Amino acid sequence: MARKLPAQPEVNIGLVGHVDHGKTTLTQALSGIWTDTHSEERKRGISIKLGYADTAFYKTDKGEYYATGKRPGGGNDDVTELQRVVSFVDAPGHETLMAIMITGASIMDGAMLMVAANETCPQPQTREHLMALEIAGIKNIVIVQNKIDLVTKERAIESYNEIKNFLKGTIVEDAPIIPVSAHHDVNLDILIQAIEATIPTPDRSQDKRAIMHVARSFDINRPGTRPTKLRGGVIGGSIVEGEFQKDDEILIGPGRKIEKGNKVHYEPIRTKVSSMQGGGLNLDNMHAGGLCGMATPLDPAVTTSDNLSGQVVARVGDLPEVREKVDISVSLMENMVSGEGEEPNQIMPLRSNEMLMVNVATATSVGVVSNPKKDSATLTLRLPICADKGQRISLSRRVGARWRLIGHGTIQ
Repeated sequence: MARKLPAQPEVNIGLVGHVDHGKTTLTQALSGIWTDTHSEERKRGISIKLGYADTAFYKTDKGEYYATGKRPGGGNDDVTELQRVVSFVDAPGHETLMAIMITGASIMDGAMLMVAANETCPQPQTREHLMALEIAGIKNIVIVQNKIDLVTKERAIESYNEIKNFLKGTIVEDAPIIPVSAHHDVNLDILIQAIEATIPTPDRSQDKRAIMHVARSFDINRPGTRPTKLRGGVIGGSIVEGEFQKDDEILIGPGRKIEKGNKVHYEPIRTKVSSMQGGGLNLDNMHAGGLCGMATPLDPAVTTSDNLSGQVVARVGDLPEVREKVDISVSLMENMVSGEGEEPNQIMPLRSNEMLMVNVATATSVGVVSNPKKDSATLTLRLPICADKGQRISLSRRVGARWRLIGHGTIQ
């Protein structure tokens, strides 16, 4: 059962960086939750799916910051010292899971970029994750120099200088760099202080629609549950605009695939909100910000095993357009991020009929290029997306056995 926090989370903070640099360990240190719960993650010792955890930040009258369950001197958390409740999005760092990281970036309001002090900086995914944050438009970033407990003072200083040199000329050139040991809870108070100063809660007061991006979907019924006891499907993700209320009539798009003869189209799923939960609290209404779960009367077979991941939830009348073809403006990076031992390759212009992986919010699809020009192109999508004009789209090209990030576009 989820731990109850003082309020609904109001901001999503991502943890990104190279594989095994301590993202999941830091998430646990700040929230008490180990996010690698999938059986394959436990077996391999790396994150494979996006991990989620909520926590609250507090500040004592002496100016000391702490997270849920870690009040200085012991004792219970003091609700009068509450600063805010936040959600963490723990992104996988392995190079083959870049698409999942980009999906996670779409719901982040800010991020912590993890760099391990016991390895040289930058590592390949340190570079690629920073580029993904830039493409996603995330500018509020804290650099976390982790694993300082494993190195000498001299190496810690050397690592700090490597990080500073790597950040020169990037969007985070002036970002704070906080040395920590996630494993031993060292400097977590300083890190929370930096997060509070660097990653504000976005102003969503002018939102007119209610929009949620779905990152996960579940069947919460145990095997063998009697039909009369079955509960409806659950969707999880982040409300990015407005607020939802219990019993709202909603649409989920693009929806389900409908085949008639040789023709295929997608039809949005209509249902309603049965209940909602955020920060371990059962809520009658939920505002934008943070992560949440939404129960529905849907057949759990519809939501099982992340079947609705990448879809968009909206109140009836608010659903963005379902698109099977998109015209985009194109902005390509100069060079592709190189792997270990590889030379950086120049990114070539888009080619007609080439296939690209595209990420729009939490949705992933594949698009075939047509009408490529220097700064524009048309993509015909294998799986439709639900997106607004002006929304950002990440572009990746197949290189060898994996997709490599090459740039971004904007839907026209």
